[in-house]
Amino acid sequence: MYKLTKINERAFDYYPGLQRFKQHVEAHLSDHISLETAATIAHMEKKYFSVFFHRKVGVTYTHWLTSVRIEKAESLIKTIDSSLTRIGGTVGFRDFRTFERAFKKYTGLTPMKFKKLVRPS
Repeated sequence: MYKLTKINERAFDYYPGLQRFKQHVEAHLSDHISLETAATIAHMEKKYFSVFFHRKVGVTYTHWLTSVRIEKAESLIKTIDSSLTRIGGTVGFRDFRTFERAFKKYTGLTPMKFKKLVRPS
């Protein structure tokens, strides 16, 4: 499980480029957001953005983006009655199997097991 990694959320408040990027992610979570796109939004060169992001946030760009998507998926599973495939797509996963693997990697549970725990009916 990856959730134990400490993410420095304050970095997004302190650095304007990271703040712009985070706002973009929140508004476009279901879209594919490449490292190049992220760097452009933050007004940085791709390689510099990758290193800067890791240093300031404490995890890689990919790790952070996946954790944001999984947290949003957890929230949606808890609050709406929708298929897990649709929820996976809503948070940016192209196919269910990738969503399922990432969800289990970050939470220790499959999306179905998590749904049964939080919505037993």
